[in-house]
Amino acid sequence: MGRFCITGSSDGLGARTANKLISQGHTVILHARNAQRAEDARKACPGAETVLIADLSSIEETKQLAKEASELGPYEAVIHNAGVYTGMEKVPGKSGLPTLFTVNTLAPYILTALMGPGAQKRLVFVSSELHAGGRPRLGDSEDIKKSGYGDSKLHNVILAKAFARVWQTKAYSVHPGWVPTKMGGANATGDMQLAVDTFIWVATGGQTDGKGENEDERWTPGGYFTALREEEPSKTANDQSVQDGLLAALETISGVKVSV
Repeated sequence: MGRFCITGSSDGLGARTANKLISQGHTVILHARNAQRAEDARKACPGAETVLIADLSSIEETKQLAKEASELGPYEAVIHNAGVYTGMEKVPGKSGLPTLFTVNTLAPYILTALMGPGAQKRLVFVSSELHAGGRPRLGDSEDIKKSGYGDSKLHNVILAKAFARVWQTKAYSVHPGWVPTKMGGANATGDMQLAVDTFIWVATGGQTDGKGENEDERWTPGGYFTALREEEPSKTANDQSVQDGLLAALETISGVKVSV
């Protein structure tokens, strides 16, 4: 059985995915943004090994999270599930940068870059079908900070492809569907269990219910998945110059460099 680390796992899809992995015999490390949310995570997932605390709108707390998570690894997969939705584009986070950009785009970059290629067998970035309408916003370092939700979800797809190429590692992005979480809302019509199953299917390399042989040797490097199948994402994400441009922009803003 494997070890998994899931950001943003105090409720919603993160908590459900954690509980399903635990029920299959895996070990799960949870993450929450503060002490209260950590307590929520413990109650939601009593079988988890521990809960790490960090506000991902803080660059320094994200760096510390990378250190603490690395010490508890290595992992079968790190699932970058934490995210915020529309409405947080102009709300400053702890580091003074817009919360949506910092949590959705910058934090998964920092965590991945600092933990390094040996920290996990697979990287899973949670995206959305709304990435198709997003823009990379790489004109200058200020433009990317103004990213909207769709832009940030495009960044998640690009990060999966960039790390898959630069590190020659297994990195993927997943669209869970419009599901009835706190972010999706009560009127969402998507299948929550299918979303959880897809997360686990990708994080385990194609296994279902903790069984079966890994299928990811046949998957596209940096592939984009939804509903237990691979789909073609926005063509923008396949552009290597865009991938390199995003990594460079995030390095400039964070001061964290990707090791090669």
